[in-house]
Amino acid sequence: MDNSIFKEIKNSISNKKFLNIGYLPRWIIFCIDVFIVMVANIITYFIITSLNVNFYTQLNVFYQNGIIVSVNALSFLLYRTYSGIIRHSTFIDGVKLLVATSTSYFILIFFNFSINFIYGPKVFLSTGLLIAYVISFLLLFLFRILVKNFFEKYLNGDNQKQLIRAIIYGADANAISVANALKTEKPGRFNLVAFVDKFKQVKTSKSILDLPIINQTKDIHVILRSMNAEALIIAEKSLTKEETIAIVEECLEYNLKVYSVPLIADWEDVNQISNQLKNFDIEDLLERSPIILDNLSISSQIKGKTVLITGAAGSIGSEIVRQIVTFTPHNIIILDQAESPLHTLNLEISEFSEKIKIKTVLADIKDYNEIERVFEKFKPDFVYHAAAYKHVPMMEENPSQAIFTNVIGTKNLADLSSKYLVEKFVMISTDKAVNPSSVMGASKRIAEKYVQSLNYYLVNPKKNNSTKFITTRFGNVLGSNGSIVPLFTKQIQEGGPITITHPEIIRYFMTIPEACQLVLEAGAMGNGGEIYIFNMGDPVKIIDLAKKMIRLAGFTPDKEIKIKIIGLRPGEKLYEELLNDTSKTLPTHNTNIMIAQEQLDDFELINQSINELIKSAKSESNENIVSKMKFIVPEFKSMNSVFETLDS
Repeated sequence: MDNSIFKEIKNSISNKKFLNIGYLPRWIIFCIDVFIVMVANIITYFIITSLNVNFYTQLNVFYQNGIIVSVNALSFLLYRTYSGIIRHSTFIDGVKLLVATSTSYFILIFFNFSINFIYGPKVFLSTGLLIAYVISFLLLFLFRILVKNFFEKYLNGDNQKQLIRAIIYGADANAISVANALKTEKPGRFNLVAFVDKFKQVKTSKSILDLPIINQTKDIHVILRSMNAEALIIAEKSLTKEETIAIVEECLEYNLKVYSVPLIADWEDVNQISNQLKNFDIEDLLERSPIILDNLSISSQIKGKTVLITGAAGSIGSEIVRQIVTFTPHNIIILDQAESPLHTLNLEISEFSEKIKIKTVLADIKDYNEIERVFEKFKPDFVYHAAAYKHVPMMEENPSQAIFTNVIGTKNLADLSSKYLVEKFVMISTDKAVNPSSVMGASKRIAEKYVQSLNYYLVNPKKNNSTKFITTRFGNVLGSNGSIVPLFTKQIQEGGPITITHPEIIRYFMTIPEACQLVLEAGAMGNGGEIYIFNMGDPVKIIDLAKKMIRLAGFTPDKEIKIKIIGLRPGEKLYEELLNDTSKTLPTHNTNIMIAQEQLDDFELINQSINELIKSAKSESNENIVSKMKFIVPEFKSMNSVFETLDS
């Protein structure tokens, strides 16, 4: 039995907690329940006497009522019926009341018949006990319903105008759980007005939680407008991604807010459902099929091995680290020259330190001797090379830095991987390396050429080298450092305008986790020398992306948030490509990954040209550097007016 109720009474009186009207202390609820039982007994007394039925006289009525009240009070203590907050009463609280009052009833019946069996006359009138039992339960239950409704309809009524009028899409158990959670959350955010039934299985006259169920016979925006609702909460678990995207885009088109919630199976704590309600992100609207990985193949290669990730503090590198640790390598080396982000990543993955040895290396890939010390000390089995300069306009102004990091850095890592017999070297490239129009894109293409030619140069049996060099190439990554999504988000938060270089500019997009998943998959399947390109889905018009992001933020494009066209930046082109004009592709077992058949270059010639380019980057003008880049990459046609005259 719970003795804490008596301690709470003493503490509440001494601290004057009973004066707090925010919620009633448990002991007051207990006293109210006991008082309700007393009232039920009084009502029972008048009902019995009005029927001209006489009570047993072994004990007077006051003693009889005292026993009944005492037994009920003990049941309340036993089942803790007073422990919940009345205004948040649920079905479980009703069940506890039923069990408590039923227990009291059966104890009293057992006591009554035991006295009858031992001493002869009964103490209580059996009919009276039954009537008192029924009335007690009904009054206790009614008390909780009245308090709950009072708080919901009256005390919270002043806030209804500030709440978002919302409709829940769905009418199954998932939707009902969401509605219950949102109705009880404090502070409230939504005034729920209806459910929408996709399957039209429920008659329109039906309701759930006192909310009407509307069959979806019209477009969703029409239903919301008819109910004067301004938001849709998607809780229907049977929707496909395509159906969800269609609903979201319809809501955005009509400036309606839209939210999503995880499925019941994804909830760790049902009481926290409302906390998991979220706005849709632009990543959620990326129309792509789910990626299915060959986890067994990846795990069999990485498990128990030493893995080095360069550029580990960047958005791509850090996600590769997060995914690789799940395959339990023996040792993982995270390398970057950015001190603070590298420290942050180290703290994030420190939870894996019991199973995996994590080494943090602050180093610059341009420094050959420094990087060699890393290879000599840790002897990595796998290298994932994500370090790179990738900002197009900045590299146009500083082409020598593009050569130092993207070319020299890659060359250093590739040469050391060969020297220290790394099993696989996986380089992360970009679609900007295809028919490059910028210094950044051309520098990455030169790095691709070196890595690919080095692989075939080392295939010669006389070289006795087993390192496999693999290149992965994909387009823009949503949310990566320096990408347009964080930029647009910042501009929206600042009230606009959103700046777009050209109204017709188009890009391919994928999410960071998707890109890194495919990098690991390609690395696992690669036999050396391949350039893997990823299925990027359909190209996205940047101005359409901007408008969606504005609507997702709850604003109207060109009204609350303006869109400003600022013109193409140096080195930027309207359309990105994944293959050059002469290339073809070969399929792989993964439909999201293809092999680009690029023209192979002679390693000796490429190596000599790159060495000359490196010398030029250290001492010559930007024009000379770019001219040598164009010699190595003939398809490089600069979109920068400064270098256009260098095109042959």
